[in-house]
Amino acid sequence: MRPRTVGVVAWTLALALGVPAALAGCGGGEPGPAKVVPGAGPTAGPGATGAAGPGGEPGEGPGATPSAAEPFALTVTPRPGATGLPISTEIGTTATGGTVTRVTLTERGGGRVAGAPREDGTGWIPARPLRYGRDYTAAVTARRSDGQVETRSTTFRTAAQRPAAKTGTGLYLFDGATYGVAMPVVVEFFPGIRPADRAAVQRRLLVTTTPPQPGVWHWVPNGTQAYYRAPRFWQTGTRLTVRIALDGHPTGGGRHGDTDRSATVTIGRRLVMEVDNATKQMSVRREGRLLRKIPVSLGKKSTPSSSGTMVVMEKKEKTVFDTRAELGPREGYRIDITYAQRLTWGGEYIHAAPWSVADQGRRNVSHGCVNMSQENAAWLFDQTLVGDPVTVRGTERRLADGNGWTPWLFRWPDYIRGSALPVPPDLAAAADEEISG
Repeated sequence: MRPRTVGVVAWTLALALGVPAALAGCGGGEPGPAKVVPGAGPTAGPGATGAAGPGGEPGEGPGATPSAAEPFALTVTPRPGATGLPISTEIGTTATGGTVTRVTLTERGGGRVAGAPREDGTGWIPARPLRYGRDYTAAVTARRSDGQVETRSTTFRTAAQRPAAKTGTGLYLFDGATYGVAMPVVVEFFPGIRPADRAAVQRRLLVTTTPPQPGVWHWVPNGTQAYYRAPRFWQTGTRLTVRIALDGHPTGGGRHGDTDRSATVTIGRRLVMEVDNATKQMSVRREGRLLRKIPVSLGKKSTPSSSGTMVVMEKKEKTVFDTRAELGPREGYRIDITYAQRLTWGGEYIHAAPWSVADQGRRNVSHGCVNMSQENAAWLFDQTLVGDPVTVRGTERRLADGNGWTPWLFRWPDYIRGSALPVPPDLAAAADEEISG
């Protein structure tokens, strides 16, 4: 039972994505910078410094015994003379018996290309997509364990033109904006990415957190969205720098990413909302201090609200809910709504409901939304940011993965199972946020 929102609600998310946004209202329908870690822990965008230089040489220090130098090998990709490569091509750098100290990439007739290495030393990522039909030369320098320096070079050519079949992408972050502490990095794909193709795509989803708060990517089952979060809510003041480096990158099924997307955002104060179905009350806390308890009415038994930790996805001071197409002429309605805050794609919102004030704090009468008085809804609207967490407990239905921004639906051990790449053991063992629905 989800009314269709009318007006400008759909356009806010569409602007961030560059793709059409879903229209929904009250209801419970389900939804049909220098180090780069390969899609698991903290990553950084291009433009930072190069790989760290070598440390002490073998045998240094008082009483040290000199040891034989480890056999040296340096492998660089693409192979020399390779052609028809995607504009997302990285420079592969694998060194044994030494450390890569420098990578330079030059476009013939176009000058030097900026970029940054992956933290694991397996690659170097250009700061922006390469150009079609161009020749590039990469030179990789490494210092051997015996102190000698060696360089390997390779020259390759990119594909002549942009592939016809694309995967549409979206990034739900506005550059320069401030978000709540539960805000995940959310990337959308249309069509969805198949399981066999997700690891290669995930390696191109790059995130830096300052101060460092390592996180993990998680794919929803149908591959239409991937979320990035840390084990716990972001620290207030955290700076997130994100690059979705998929322009021209193979995404499976003969498709390639449509464009690169990027944003740098800030995390604001810690504000959390908790709704208890048993008491029909919402508790609002800022930095751990209770600001207000608000009587609410949730979804009635035939259209229950979802239990779980959701995230405020969108805020509209005024909008329209329209359920006539779904509920028919007898049950359906079209109504003006104020102070609407979206929680799910299926149509669950927090919003003002002056018609149900007598029920708020006593019984559930909504179509899945969190109803509150006009005064309380206006007050809460002024307190919140997109990305603030809302935990609902004790209803008849559990939130479905992918019905909204749902990375906090899971405890950390379950959440990281959604990664297409291995998760470092220390990150996998991290303590998570104590939340549940």
